[in-house]
Amino acid sequence: MSPLQLILASTSPYRRNLMERLRVSFSTMDPDIDESLRPDESAVQRASRLAQSKCEAPSATEALIIGSDQVACLNGEILRKPGSADNAIAQLMRCSDRTLVFWTAVSVRSTVTGHHKQRLVPSEVQMRPLTLPEIEHYVAADDPLDCAGSFKWESLGITLFQRIKTEDPTALEGLPLIALCDLLRCHGLSLPLSAQLTEH
Repeated sequence: MSPLQLILASTSPYRRNLMERLRVSFSTMDPDIDESLRPDESAVQRASRLAQSKCEAPSATEALIIGSDQVACLNGEILRKPGSADNAIAQLMRCSDRTLVFWTAVSVRSTVTGHHKQRLVPSEVQMRPLTLPEIEHYVAADDPLDCAGSFKWESLGITLFQRIKTEDPTALEGLPLIALCDLLRCHGLSLPLSAQLTEH
């Protein structure tokens, strides 16, 4: 087992909740990186770049730093977090009866060796045909203002879908756990841990 501390370079409560499912001791940190869009940058390039930038955040301890980023797109256009109910409603109206693609990248870097690996997990979400009253009710009920695509699939957002195609459903929440576990094994940390090793 790797003796290194685990650090999740994220302030996202969604990623923290997903990380807790692995039942390992970890801490979180704000990676404090510039997430501005770059000209002509694709969704794949953006997700990969930001995940890598996050895991490269400096640490004073010997650690495995985990960085992850997700980019949603519709017909190649990157969708931003709506930030307001009106924007969320407009975004969902555009997505009605269409397929969205979510690119979720996860990176792990050892501060000891500098070794870095990354996985990229695509997820296709086919939205069903949606009416304006349905969308307005959903946005009021689920408050998805901080979610690209304007839905929370782990909550009421699942009612908006026709189907999902992905190798890892946790990727839709922003941290693909199957890929993350594979990366951690590459760094010498095999999950699940024994009861003794999960004690704090």
